[in-house]
Amino acid sequence: MADYELSREAEHLHYDFDRERDSVLTVESGDTVAFECLDAGDGQLPPDAAPEDVQAVDAPGHPMTGPVEIAGAQPGDTLAVEILDVAHEGVGWTYVAPDAGLLPEAFPDFAVHTWDLDEAVGYFHGIEVPLHPFPGNLGVVPVEPGPHSTIPPRSVGGNLDIKHLTAGSTLYLPVEVAGGLFSVGDLHAAQGDGEVCITAIEIPGTATVRLRLAERDVSGPEIETSGPFAPAGHTDRETDVRAVAGLGADVNEATREAVREMISLLTSETDLTREQAYMLCSTAVDLKVSEVVNQTVVVTAYLGVSV
Repeated sequence: MADYELSREAEHLHYDFDRERDSVLTVESGDTVAFECLDAGDGQLPPDAAPEDVQAVDAPGHPMTGPVEIAGAQPGDTLAVEILDVAHEGVGWTYVAPDAGLLPEAFPDFAVHTWDLDEAVGYFHGIEVPLHPFPGNLGVVPVEPGPHSTIPPRSVGGNLDIKHLTAGSTLYLPVEVAGGLFSVGDLHAAQGDGEVCITAIEIPGTATVRLRLAERDVSGPEIETSGPFAPAGHTDRETDVRAVAGLGADVNEATREAVREMISLLTSETDLTREQAYMLCSTAVDLKVSEVVNQTVVVTAYLGVSV
């Protein structure tokens, strides 16, 4: 049981970061808070959503629950955010939008998949994807006058999309304004490295965290986590890992090539469409920087789920 609970009703939601926004709750260092969150689609997507439903979503940013003031927090302090639990509600969405994601020129149309989620597995056209829920967007407010978009991550946190911030992990953030003003949203049931199609498994749910002031000096996000670091689906499972390598002049170019190659592999060996393969890459493919010397960058894309 958390010390406090914040529902996702309108009075607890905001769509940008702003130091002038009043807190909706004040807690002591060490208190726990259960944040009830909308999905990244702002609760506007129905089950079995169609592409036109994604196109119709009208939200100014990620719906964030908060902000919460930590009593006594001052600029120069460090806030430790202990992730205690991230719970989904049995449904999630992955979608593609024009002019977004890693390969916008190759995917100019809206596409969407509604996920049926069990406790630990999500189902994608006959493929089982292990779930490792985490908050994609969490942080305190920057000191610069706002409002600030929820889309880019910052040194004070925000839209980090670090898939290893699962239960048991701790995120350390520099405090820049009195009280810190912490918020969380954009929960994901699972995500591949890079979130390449612009979405993971986007879910409504509840993130329970402990907020405490820490004796640590940080200038940007620092993380303590136990992973999982193996390719998605491979931990404790006898699953062959398929991998392809992308080469390029920089990390972005090599990553694009690796994802293109994985999409090609998936469409040649399964019945998935290109859009479906792209969404699977965004939720279950891990990207690793294999080489940054020798004049060419190599990024390897790993798929650890059975297809």
